[in-house]
Amino acid sequence: MKAIVSNALPRLLAELCVLFVLYLVGGQLVAWLDWPIPAGVMGMALLLVLFAVGAVKPGTLQRGAGWLMAQMLLFFIPALMSLLDYGSLMRSEGWRILLVIALSTLVVMVVTALTVELVCRWSLRHEA
Repeated sequence: MKAIVSNALPRLLAELCVLFVLYLVGGQLVAWLDWPIPAGVMGMALLLVLFAVGAVKPGTLQRGAGWLMAQMLLFFIPALMSLLDYGSLMRSEGWRILLVIALSTLVVMVVTALTVELVCRWSLRHEA
């Protein structure tokens, strides 16, 4: 048990470092190219490219990505708490805000599904 724990922490830290470096490189690319997209999105695009060319296997970063996903609630609590300060806005414009959130979530899901489908078809064509 002790060996598992002692081996898990360095691996987790290494995976988190790789993800952080991708974020930093994405931020640098965004700055160099002067593109209006977040550094995290560029970092994820870089990670997708690394997955597509086979330089990184998805399972390699599974522990670090899983840990970050488990901590997502910490990132969203401050945003949700700020809604308490804008109760009147939510009462008057809440339905519009919810509509935008619902539509943008739907668009993200559709684009993600299409991207995964295209990448899967592309990888199957290049394997054959």
